[in-house]
Amino acid sequence: MATRCSFENSNEVGVFAALTNSYCLTGIGGSENFYSVFEAELAEHIPVVHATIGGNRFVGRTVAGNRRGLLVPNTTTDIELQHLRNSLPDAVVVQRVEERLSALGNIIAANDYVALIHPDTDRLTEDVIADVLGVEVFRQTVGGQALVGSYSKSTNQGGMVHPRTSLEDIEELSSLLQVPLVAGTVNRGSDVLGGGMVVNDFSAFCGLDTTGTEISVIESIFKLQTQQQNMQPGQQQQSLVSGMRASLIDQL
Repeated sequence: MATRCSFENSNEVGVFAALTNSYCLTGIGGSENFYSVFEAELAEHIPVVHATIGGNRFVGRTVAGNRRGLLVPNTTTDIELQHLRNSLPDAVVVQRVEERLSALGNIIAANDYVALIHPDTDRLTEDVIADVLGVEVFRQTVGGQALVGSYSKSTNQGGMVHPRTSLEDIEELSSLLQVPLVAGTVNRGSDVLGGGMVVNDFSAFCGLDTTGTEISVIESIFKLQTQQQNMQPGQQQQSLVSGMRASLIDQL
């Protein structure tokens, strides 16, 4: 199920959080509400960790990872690196990367099997990505945009890309990622998918401005509705009420 939330007054959820199938990172903010939303949905399944990168809160745009590993930029301090290694599961490899393009979340779009990267990424960084995340790496653009992490989002179930991506590009990217793709938006028409939402194989979080239509596209392509069908009856009823309330807010 997709959940709406915001970081203080920002709907750019993907800027302040990073989510994979084995962990979740959230930026340290003035309010605990943002962290609490993630903890309520995820705490039973994966650790939700407060973090900073280089003293900054925008962890979602500075790190990239999947269930096997987490890549952090060279601005990450030793204390922050140690905190991440202590907080994340033992199976997750945390690696600092010496990369000129240091906003790793903007230049890497990865699921558990394939990573798309910015065409100008350093060759050594490409090798580190393949090694730490255990993925096949492809240099690509999405809808003519080199920032693949900003303009696409993929899991092991499906993916979304920039709304102006051509059909030919969508088919090519879909064959590389080996998952179905759809062009879409988040936060009432924003094409910056990586900044507007975070998603894994069983949950998604997007900004408060995201419309009911956008939510339904997200839940459909990432196959989050099938997760909902596996819920207990009480959980389904609560989820239904939340969905109705959200669509009512959209109309108002």
